[in-house]
Amino acid sequence: MSDLTSFVTSLRRPRLLLRAVAFGLNDYNRERVLKRITKASNLPSPNSAVRSLLPIEEGLETARATGDASYNVSRHVEVLIALLAEARLLAPPKHSV
Repeated sequence: MSDLTSFVTSLRRPRLLLRAVAFGLNDYNRERVLKRITKASNLPSPNSAVRSLLPIEEGLETARATGDASYNVSRHVEVLIALLAEARLLAPPKHSV
């Protein structure tokens, strides 16, 4: 699991895109969003969700980087929000000392 978490946290995306994602993280509703993005009938585990979201995000990033006319920035933001929120669920809780 930590491999997925470290991979997700190592993603490098434009600052403006990540700022939009940061605003949306607080309102993330995994049941509604994951079912729509992954087209799953059942809610996947965080591990499965990250594994299914990564190729979707990679496709969107490729479309963005190449200037593809079919690129949809709002979908990219939505997928990144889901990806980062699910990756947070994979990370072990931080204990304060």
